[in-house]
Amino acid sequence: MPSSNVVFRFLAEPTDVNFGGKVHGGVVMKWIDQAGYACAAGWSGHYCVTVSVAGVKFRRPILVGQIVEVEAKIAHTGKTSMQIFIQVRCGDPKTQNMVETNHCVISFVAMDETGYPVAVPEFKAVTNEDIKLENYAIKMKEIAIETENLLHQV
Repeated sequence: MPSSNVVFRFLAEPTDVNFGGKVHGGVVMKWIDQAGYACAAGWSGHYCVTVSVAGVKFRRPILVGQIVEVEAKIAHTGKTSMQIFIQVRCGDPKTQNMVETNHCVISFVAMDETGYPVAVPEFKAVTNEDIKLENYAIKMKEIAIETENLLHQV
């Protein structure tokens, strides 16, 4: 059975900050995409491409020198797609007390060697936490589709 989660842990570095001295939101988005990719590729066994990111909420800044944890969990699967719940936490490396800085759902599609979508293993939510995250991911996917359709209305 493939792994349904990935955790990256590292220190926020001086090269990660913006003009305000906090870790740049774009750097956090890069970390989210990398952890999401590692989770999606590990689950599907294929190269995966990012389709969308939904519900990004930046709750608090990350400071240089803090330990950062980016956790990616499979929350829902379609035929070729995976919705992955990402939670980013940070804290003092001396105490390891972590607080959430942001979370989101990132969607990937698995691809074969020729660049066509390929089927992924089905994820079955078992625990109450899994069921809650799956419902959240499904709702975020529906909202993303609905808002995209608004752009294309005549």
